[in-house]
Amino acid sequence: MTVNGIVRVMVRRRQGGSVYDLRIVENKRATLRDVARLAGVSHQTVSRAINDKGEIDPETRRRVLEAAQQLNYRPSRFARGLVKPDTTTIGLIVYDVVNPFFPELIAGVIEAAERRGWQVVVSSSQDDPGREADLLRSLSGQADAVIAYLFQPNDVITAAVSGVPLVVMSRRNEGQSFGAVDIDVEAGVRAAVRHLVARGHRRIGMIDCPAAADPGRRAGFLAEAAGQGLTVPAEAIVPVEQSLTGGGAGFERLHAENPGLTAVVAFNDLVALGAYRAARRLGLDIPGDIAVVGFDGLGIGELLDPPLTTIALDKRRMGELAVAETERLLAGEPPGLSVVEPRLLIRGSA
Repeated sequence: MTVNGIVRVMVRRRQGGSVYDLRIVENKRATLRDVARLAGVSHQTVSRAINDKGEIDPETRRRVLEAAQQLNYRPSRFARGLVKPDTTTIGLIVYDVVNPFFPELIAGVIEAAERRGWQVVVSSSQDDPGREADLLRSLSGQADAVIAYLFQPNDVITAAVSGVPLVVMSRRNEGQSFGAVDIDVEAGVRAAVRHLVARGHRRIGMIDCPAAADPGRRAGFLAEAAGQGLTVPAEAIVPVEQSLTGGGAGFERLHAENPGLTAVVAFNDLVALGAYRAARRLGLDIPGDIAVVGFDGLGIGELLDPPLTTIALDKRRMGELAVAETERLLAGEPPGLSVVEPRLLIRGSA
């Protein structure tokens, strides 16, 4: 029997055959060696049976396949014929490989995995949260563990992953069966507002992206504004899509509906770049007429003139922490949470 594909096999011998006891141990996925113990064969024999090699007799193959099915054992199809059987394969799901936020994150995961002798398979939901469950189900059958940047609710995520360690990015995991690496976005946005107030700004707006399901930015913005004695009217927070176009449209709306606005905090650097371009099209000086602050710390912000002030994240470090959490889960430890602290990176735009 299995519980979410998690097993340990204990073997004891008696006259006339073997008796196999299954002991359920949380956070330990069935391995090739578990199947070998249950079937009473070597792990090399299991490998030959799983890969349908001709040199194994039919009865042994049947016994091995029955044991594999009983234990819910899923070999990595990526590993077959490519690497040695014991190589660990990590599936990585990101939201959009074109978004300049993700390449550094991907690099951090790959570098940390390679130091452990692991391989990484990268997939993208292509800006479509509806694809996430299918990707999780697919990688759960192919990889030993999954690291993912997801937007679906926790119950959808949990249902799509069966017996495979999962680490989610930019999300808390209280009471969940998966590990997590989160960002203290609220603290970052608070730092941005404090910086703008210290520079003399009293009319500050925000370009938000509610579809990203990350309310920490808005919460931090409103909390710090209130703490600084600022009044933020409803029209000073504009919801947009997470893109350059969205950032530009959001800024134009903010500028039109909020006379006297002198500063803008954007959801992320991509949105901030769109706002920056729109401000320039409107003939505004940055930062003289309008200050702009982003969030993420993308290198592309340095190419602007003046460069973009932003809340910077160590994205490679996020990838490293995700791999470290994955390693703990594979070792049978309970799910943990790592939190990345952002820092204010003052450049020329604010």
